[in-house]
Amino acid sequence: MNETFIHKWQSQVKKGTLSFILLTLLKGKEMYGYEIMEYVLKHIAIDIAEGTLYPLLNRLKTDGLIDSKWVEQPSGIPRKYYTLTSEGSIALEEMKKIWEHLYESIKKISK
Repeated sequence: MNETFIHKWQSQVKKGTLSFILLTLLKGKEMYGYEIMEYVLKHIAIDIAEGTLYPLLNRLKTDGLIDSKWVEQPSGIPRKYYTLTSEGSIALEEMKKIWEHLYESIKKISK
């Protein structure tokens, strides 16, 4: 087995689904960056680093899919909280359709 190929492929799959995962996490709730990273590391089989997460959050914000606001904390530094925009909700629903269609198509050819 060509482990280099598998590793590269796995990396591309992860990159391609991370936006989908982040939008899903932000549906109906707001989260701050470190909280998102911890959740992904704990509950989803994807390794994520700050150097990946924050640029992606910035891209999603630039694309109008998420919004952010700074919230002062009783102690410590302010946190930047992210929320899904209405445009982000529409994009997420479309991404779900695409994901489900792709999954069903792969299941059909894998039998």
